[in-house]
Amino acid sequence: MYGALSGRLPGWLRRYLLRFETMIEKSASEFAASLADGSRVLDAGAGELQYAHLFSRQRYLAVDLGIGDMNWNYSRLDCIADLADLPLASRTMDACVNLVTLEHVREPSRVLEEIHRTLRPGGRLLLAVPMEWEVHQAPHDYYRYTEHGVRYLLTKAGFERIEIEACGGMFALLSRRLLNSLQFFPGPLFIVAAILMAPAALVLPLLDGLDRQRHFTMGYICHAWKQS
Repeated sequence: MYGALSGRLPGWLRRYLLRFETMIEKSASEFAASLADGSRVLDAGAGELQYAHLFSRQRYLAVDLGIGDMNWNYSRLDCIADLADLPLASRTMDACVNLVTLEHVREPSRVLEEIHRTLRPGGRLLLAVPMEWEVHQAPHDYYRYTEHGVRYLLTKAGFERIEIEACGGMFALLSRRLLNSLQFFPGPLFIVAAILMAPAALVLPLLDGLDRQRHFTMGYICHAWKQS
């Protein structure tokens, strides 16, 4: 639903309504821009290489198991492999991105340990994980993460200087859920439901500043470093 919706929305409205996706894209873009030319970057869970274009200045390596979505084209991957057993030498990558992938692996702790192993000292990880999200890519959808859970996993894997940012609060989440609910109304009922729900969905994000603790969020953007 949101793939089709995203392509039809003006940029400003997409950023306003699809908070999680646009925060991930912005973070990935800024992450890529901060890396030196020629840096070795691992995209662990690259899927259809959605973010590959951001790393045109770096040596980008796309790895995925290739089983998440049968409709996806995995032919552009550099390597098909289990993220819990990466076929990469230790301390060979300068940076890694793992974007909305950790919920799809059976052993997330092992995956983060493998990413940590492949990073050189001082290497960086950009991680995006969902907290309030519908089941997707079934049956390969196993987990959701709180801030405390993902911090524990990163620390256990050996990462330091961990920074975690919530992707919106309660009211952004409510807006998203109202839009999400439209898929349950068939035919003409969809129009009626849209008339009733869309105005509230458009207004609710304006109230998001009221949720300062961000305990109700769609997910988190995390930055972590391997010790130098």
